[in-house]
Amino acid sequence: MSQTVRTRPEGSDAPLSEAYDTALLDLDGVVYAGGSAIAHAVESLGAASRGGMHLAYVTNNALRTPDVVAEHLTELGIPTGASDVITSAQAVARLISEQVPAGARVLVIGGEGLRVALRERGLVPVESADDDPVAVVQGYGGPELPWGRFAEACYAIARGVPWFASNTDLTIPSARGIAPGNGAAVEVIRIATGAEPQVAGKPLPPMHRETILRTGAERPLVVGDRLDTDIEGAFNGGVDSLLVLTGVTDGAQLLAAPPQHRPTYVDADLRGLLTGQPEVVAAGDGFRCGGWTATAGRGVPPARAKSRDWGRLELEGDGEALDGLRALCAAAWAAAGEGSCGLDGGKALARLGL
Repeated sequence: MSQTVRTRPEGSDAPLSEAYDTALLDLDGVVYAGGSAIAHAVESLGAASRGGMHLAYVTNNALRTPDVVAEHLTELGIPTGASDVITSAQAVARLISEQVPAGARVLVIGGEGLRVALRERGLVPVESADDDPVAVVQGYGGPELPWGRFAEACYAIARGVPWFASNTDLTIPSARGIAPGNGAAVEVIRIATGAEPQVAGKPLPPMHRETILRTGAERPLVVGDRLDTDIEGAFNGGVDSLLVLTGVTDGAQLLAAPPQHRPTYVDADLRGLLTGQPEVVAAGDGFRCGGWTATAGRGVPPARAKSRDWGRLELEGDGEALDGLRALCAAAWAAAGEGSCGLDGGKALARLGL
């Protein structure tokens, strides 16, 4: 039981909106999906803001400008100013500006968000590899991005022009399901050129630096739905995180998370900002949260199997499903140590309806 199984196993007695001064909120899959507000988001964010928590919106989506994002949030019922929105376009523009001369030309493969962010840094967006760019920047350009834009990037990169990417999220939530994200488009150019981009967005340090510079947060809480961007970004930045289950991460992925993907807290949706978080405590051979106790690794291992890859996670008791999930996380992460848990949690998750 000496393993750290959760960043803060004692939970939080105070509502998270009081324990932290700033919520650094992802957008897609957390606040909205496909342009429509996720259930409970508007009311929860309004209550957190009225209680004194600063709300900042941090997105790897480089397509839209902060002004457009702020207008959309305000239309949804979440009053927001452009200064409260931080995008990966802003982070990558700063990264480029630190490596090229002022007024330099940058080939843009993406949307208006990149162009606005580059101009903010005194750089000149251009559209062709023949415009003598000193850098190529790629960000999500929406589902209608022409294939020819990838060719322009390849022509420039082949001439030795450095390549930057706003982010490498392989997928993006939409109203109809999960769609290809900028990371999928980055792979097209990577395969064609053999080059590697410098990446600014979550989970990498340039995005965290951009966020702190723009918000001035002293006790930030990262709120997201993705383990490999939001939660890992919080891990890399050394700050606490809340995973909400309204986006791409499901219970099985959470149980299998390696240390850098383990959130401080987990909740169903943004109502989790307005409450405390229950503690998870050692209980015999397992861990207890609320009315549930979870244990790991029962059963007989097959021959030559690694100990953490056999058996299953067991769950006993009853109560709130999320408490059961929190107990399962503690058991799974303790069993995995510094790795990824391979124990079967399917039966336990099914019992919780997750």
